[in-house]
Amino acid sequence: MLELYDVVELREAIPGEELPAGATGTVVHVFNGPPPAYEVEFADADGRTVAMVTLRTDQIVHRDR
Repeated sequence: MLELYDVVELREAIPGEELPAGATGTVVHVFNGPPPAYEVEFADADGRTVAMVTLRTDQIVHRDR
């Protein structure tokens, strides 16, 4: 199970949010479910939030910083 502030990578694109597969984001909220889900913040190179998306565990993979 992922934890708050874990860095994750998208397994699939989220076209509605203009997020490509492989985009990295940070877990900012954990929904214990069932099923478990995660609110993930995606930011640009300047640190500005570009999307906040609730994702299922099968849509993301944990990534080392």
